[in-house]
Amino acid sequence: MSSSTAPQNTAVPPLAFELPAPDITAWRVGNTGTEGVWHFDSGEPGRHVMVSALLHGNELCGAWALKGLLEAGVRPQQGTLTLAFCNLDAFDRFDASNHDASRFTDEDLNRQWLDERIDAADTKERRRAAALRPFVAQADWLLDIHSMHEPSAPLLLTGIQPRNLELARAMRSPEHIVVDAGHKDGVRMRDYGRFGALEDDHGNSTRSLLIECGFHGDPASRAVAQDQCVRFIEQSGALSADALAQQLPGWRLPDAPRQWALEVTGPVVATSSAFRFVAPYTGLELFEKAGTVIGDNDGVPVTTPYDNCVLVMPSVRQARAGVTVVRFARRRAL
Repeated sequence: MSSSTAPQNTAVPPLAFELPAPDITAWRVGNTGTEGVWHFDSGEPGRHVMVSALLHGNELCGAWALKGLLEAGVRPQQGTLTLAFCNLDAFDRFDASNHDASRFTDEDLNRQWLDERIDAADTKERRRAAALRPFVAQADWLLDIHSMHEPSAPLLLTGIQPRNLELARAMRSPEHIVVDAGHKDGVRMRDYGRFGALEDDHGNSTRSLLIECGFHGDPASRAVAQDQCVRFIEQSGALSADALAQQLPGWRLPDAPRQWALEVTGPVVATSSAFRFVAPYTGLELFEKAGTVIGDNDGVPVTTPYDNCVLVMPSVRQARAGVTVVRFARRRAL
């Protein structure tokens, strides 16, 4: 595909926010002494499995999925299962007419997962990360549920660890798998501690995935979140496929017809809030020729670095100095 080289104000127009906020009042207290965190122990050997939602207060699909798991009385048959509603302070500010304002309160909770930042405890998000850290640290398998600023097909982010890519293939959905090293402005939960380590001589039994379920306000994002919960929990061994199907009928969606790995080669980082794309990109656009202009970064043209370059999650909604506005990736079939 080709694009005009003239910078424009081409942010994607605001979409209707059709997914209602779930009422999680009954599930807010948790059963661990930490607000919003539930932990269930089967009493049988097995993995410590964790599913997290609401790392960002305007990403509702994961909260719907956790609420559904709790309402269905899902309990592990082996090992343990932890369910965490994470940024409750931000969620409490949610307003569908201005949903970006409830992404966080002081700073992005999903960029604080480095012990030095957490220990500082100098913002609401860092204090919340400190409360959540013991549960993340003990987890062997982690699924972190998110949604997107723009309308786009779901993306499953694996990090750069081959073990996570193997899990993504075993889950057989979604179609697009992002292999990436994270963001320059901080460490994500899915990369914290053991989750971010590469394989070593003794192996690493952890698995961590981050699912981007689609646009924040799209009701379809809730169905994707539910589907990914079922697939992940089944693969973890915490519950059997039969038990999940019985307790959560209709949650599993059809398998993806195929899967693609999108191997991220680098980000485009805004130098200011003036960053602009030359077209209203929403993600997964493929540019056949290197050197195609896709944006303007304070007067500096942004061009694709190689042939057959794919855009991953372009968005200027949070653009400011130091924020990643898009990532470049190479695509290969799995």
